Amino acid sequence: MCKKKVTVYCGNGKGKTAAALGYAIQSAGQGRNSIIIQFMKGKKEKETEQLLSRLEPEVKFFSFARFEKDFSELSSEEQQEESMNIRNGFNFARKVLVTGECNLLILDSFLELLDNGMISAEELDNLMNASSEDTEILFTGKHMNDALRKYAEKIYEIHAD
Repeated sequence: MCKKKVTVYCGNGKGKTAAALGYAIQSAGQGRNSIIIQFMKGKKEKETEQLLSRLEPEVKFFSFARFEKDFSELSSEEQQEESMNIRNGFNFARKVLVTGECNLLILDSFLELLDNGMISAEELDNLMNASSEDTEILFTGKHMNDALRKYAEKIYEIHAD
């Protein structure tokens, strides 16, 4: 299987998102544009979103979350609604890859979608097959998933001591 430019930041340590954001900023400095789509974290990181908005058009940030809280803190009704928002974010990611809209696509906390069964291995395969060879993809999340491992060129594990 041909490996695309896919990087994964995973593990139980803090800093996966920060490392991904740093990579987006570095890419912007090299004349590349990035799109960041954040999943599962709610809308509580407004300061980060405001900061990243100043980096447009080189770095664009999207969160399809409606609620302030993390997904795990929502009621079952709220989780159902948020699941639809997550699905919209996933479909947007596919559109970005199909159109080649950016040089770097960061899917923040995407591994949790695979862990929770919100996105299937088959859907991941379809997403990866839709991507252009020219678009680099960076995934973050706690647990590395075997469905994603086969695509990963680099895997960085971040652990807390």
